Amino acid sequence: MKVFKTIDRLRKLRRDTARNDLSIGLVPTMGYLHDGHIELVRRSVRDCDVTVASIFVNPTQFGPGEDFESYPRDLKRDIKLLKEARCDAVFCPEAEELYPAGFCTTVTVEGLSEQLCGRYRPGHFRGVATVVTKLLMSALPDRAYFGRKDAQQLIIIERMAKDLNMPCRIIGVPTVREADGLAMSSRNSYLTPEERAAAPVLYRALCAAKEMIDSGERDTKRILAAAGKIINSEPMVKLQYLEAVSRENLLPVETLRGKILIAVAAFLGKTRLIDNIMLDLEES
Repeated sequence: MKVFKTIDRLRKLRRDTARNDLSIGLVPTMGYLHDGHIELVRRSVRDCDVTVASIFVNPTQFGPGEDFESYPRDLKRDIKLLKEARCDAVFCPEAEELYPAGFCTTVTVEGLSEQLCGRYRPGHFRGVATVVTKLLMSALPDRAYFGRKDAQQLIIIERMAKDLNMPCRIIGVPTVREADGLAMSSRNSYLTPEERAAAPVLYRALCAAKEMIDSGERDTKRILAAAGKIINSEPMVKLQYLEAVSRENLLPVETLRGKILIAVAAFLGKTRLIDNIMLDLEES
């Protein structure tokens, strides 16, 4: 597996694949890989002739007081996992490679970026959109793969790619979960044993909401009240938000219909976790 540190080397790989009429898939990550990331790589390997994973802890998507400095990093371990998953190349630039001196251009997807997590992490999705744009423009992939666990991020990136006519297909891959339902996340490593035991309550609440919906309930207030009661029954969890929104604009809905996202964010100690379910409901 090739390891690239510079955009020039990554662009050369793109030229070589194009010359040989080969497709290329990109899996952007911040490293400290888990099975969710590896599933993205496996999907790309299945779909594309060449797969590139990027590992870059992007400073512009962390706000003041967030965990940029402490974010888990283990490049040697990540490279080993990528090799085992049959990834062809890894792009792991230094910050100066993506943000050289004088860098002053950002990408903002207005409207979508201010909802849900955006209300609590101002500037976060500007950082995400900017770095993903730079990665897509550097690798020029045919497809790029993102996990549905970060649903708002995925929706923003899909809109950005569409609005900017990016010649890349954005692929959302279902959330990979632990045996007890906890969505896999690099930040799960922060949890104490007691917090880890409590964390699956988020998914249990989402499952309870889905059961109500499957039984015919469409009133948002009743659904969220039932799910919130489950979360609030766990004293270690501090709920930040629990919302049902349209996937078209991420705005809250009173009655569930069409493409819906039920999303939750909560703290366990100092660790912030997110989770969601996506639903496609018949219009009425």
